[in-house]
Amino acid sequence: MKKILGITFGGLQKRALLLVASVMLLLVLMFTGINIYQNRTLTDIVAETRTEQQKAISEMSKATMHSVLENSLISSTQLRASLADNDFEEIVGNTRMLQTMAQGILANRDMLSPVPIGLPDASKDGTTTAYVLSEEGVDYTQSEYIGYIAHLATPMIAMHRNSAKIDGCYIGLCDGTDLCVDEKSAAKLDETGKPIPFPVTRRPWYMGAVDAGDLYFTGIMIDAFSGKLMVTCSAPVEADGKTVGVVGVDVVLGSMSDFVGASSQGSSAYIVNDRGQIILGPEDGGIFEVAVQSRAEDLRSSNNEALAQFIREALTEATGLHTVTVGQKEYFMCGAPMPTVGWTVITAVEKELTEQPERQLLSAYDGINAQSSAQFQTKSQQMYVSGIILLVLAFLIGLVAAMLAVRRMVKPVRQMTEDIVKCGRDGQFFEMQDRYRTNDEIEILAESFADLSDRTRRYIRDITAITAEKERIGTELALATRIQADMLPNIFPAFPERAEFDIYAGMDPAKEVGGDFYDFFLIDNDHLGIVIADVSGKGIPAALFMMGSKILVQNFTMTGMSPAKVLETVNHQICANNREQMFVTVWLGVLELSTGKLTCSNAGHEYPVLKMPDGSFELYHDKHGFVIGGMDGMRYRDYEIQLKPGAKLFVYTDGVPEATNADSELFGVERMLAALNERKEAAPDKILKNVRAHVDAFVGDAEQFDDLTMLCLMYLGPDSGTNE
Repeated sequence: MKKILGITFGGLQKRALLLVASVMLLLVLMFTGINIYQNRTLTDIVAETRTEQQKAISEMSKATMHSVLENSLISSTQLRASLADNDFEEIVGNTRMLQTMAQGILANRDMLSPVPIGLPDASKDGTTTAYVLSEEGVDYTQSEYIGYIAHLATPMIAMHRNSAKIDGCYIGLCDGTDLCVDEKSAAKLDETGKPIPFPVTRRPWYMGAVDAGDLYFTGIMIDAFSGKLMVTCSAPVEADGKTVGVVGVDVVLGSMSDFVGASSQGSSAYIVNDRGQIILGPEDGGIFEVAVQSRAEDLRSSNNEALAQFIREALTEATGLHTVTVGQKEYFMCGAPMPTVGWTVITAVEKELTEQPERQLLSAYDGINAQSSAQFQTKSQQMYVSGIILLVLAFLIGLVAAMLAVRRMVKPVRQMTEDIVKCGRDGQFFEMQDRYRTNDEIEILAESFADLSDRTRRYIRDITAITAEKERIGTELALATRIQADMLPNIFPAFPERAEFDIYAGMDPAKEVGGDFYDFFLIDNDHLGIVIADVSGKGIPAALFMMGSKILVQNFTMTGMSPAKVLETVNHQICANNREQMFVTVWLGVLELSTGKLTCSNAGHEYPVLKMPDGSFELYHDKHGFVIGGMDGMRYRDYEIQLKPGAKLFVYTDGVPEATNADSELFGVERMLAALNERKEAAPDKILKNVRAHVDAFVGDAEQFDDLTMLCLMYLGPDSGTNE
């Protein structure tokens, strides 16, 4: 705040400012009234002379401009419509061709074999590629159609590359999968590198084509991934007597500027679709708003009846020159339809701009009004001087009044300031007093300070309690970490009295507690159970789910059931009471120590890695069943692996290949296999430590996002005398 003449000016000057503003407003109104009166007087002097001259000029200019406009605007609009229709005919042709190919593939799929199609790959961003997207919870590998539709990947890539207008093309299927071709692979992945779920069957282009039963154009839509504005042409795909999917071709509005052509000065061209919505206009705006389909106005139903009638006519036939008022301005408009898509091109010219020649002619007669202008300048100067004198007097009067008002208002503020400074110096709290009750903003400010002081007292008490509670929770989390670690086998060598095998394992949670677990135990004297699993989620909920799952798997395995039967039984037990809908991937194996026969079953877990004697570590591509807890009644398959003395088994959770560095790059299966084979002849504990060292070196300072669990078994054979 500043002090002027002993008065402090700031936010408390409301009353004084209101007084001054009232006086100033009165003077402005007086000044404006005088100015209007003087202008009217002077205007009357010259009006009679100018009227007849302006009338003749205006009539001649309007007739000439209307004739020129009618010929040039209509012909240019029809030319633009013809060019735009040809361009959209290409889009329609591509869509029809894609529809025909898709229906042909599905009609003859008994003669074809499914081909594999992968997920989006960030490394291919910027290159036209084909990949599969799916809705939330949909497993695209179980799709009835996607493997056959993937035969169209190559022609779709060629279609995309050969047309500058196509931003992307795709085939969405009724089972929630989508074959997509574009250059934006990275946009389909989240920050962890996993595909973002895509609501295929709920997109407007899919539902519109299904409802129409034929070719369908959307209005302007926002792309689900890039955020670009685009229009989509789509068509349904029929197979087996029903609609099983929809083909679509995206056209980004940025690539459609040549459909209409550049707008010349004063004129604007637009494309209107068959729903009466503006889908394309000049880049610098214009008289109509280009909006997404859900917000775009149907101009056929506009409250402006003249505009609505013009749009309805332009959609069916070439129009003549219409005069339409939009907002506060009049425009000359004409339209020409686009037969291929049922749209129309309209061109609008501001009527005021067409009157420019008229205004130029009128300006030539300004010399006639020189005498009137001189009189106007003289009287305006007199009015200006009078206004300045009045404003100065009003300012002085307002300033004196404001000074008197401020003297009365500032006193309680000064007292409040002194009390606040004293409270801050003495460590006390501000209290409300009667001298601050002024029934204005001063009283509100004092009450606010008093309330703030009271809140500060409560805040100090709350912080003290929260700090104590945080320390208690930290202690309990540390105890939970130790309990979880104690539940997993952690004493090595685990079975020093058994010479048939050597085993080692470890688990590092991403948080204080994790959802991964491993286990190994003797079922009887000749059978060893081996388990590794990964629970969905992280933290305490995953740890609790992990404990229950571990106990169930071990208990049922100890009964002598086959691994597949164990997984079926555990799945039934978990699904019976799984309100949180959590799940766990499990790999379970039972090793017959006397023969080396390993009986296994896989419930959605990572592929195991095997090393046979004199060989290298390689992925073993076993059959995957569904995850445990995902759906009741699932069946699982057993498979057998014959281990020879010296063979090694390595199982792990996805935290190993999906370990991510600061550049969002995954460690990957190839690096994992390279680390395993670097010390393939070493003992299990050294193999695991070497893999972990490679993961740590790759990740560097990046945060660990997932639990990291590994287990390695070395089969030595029934006749081995000692462990290696």
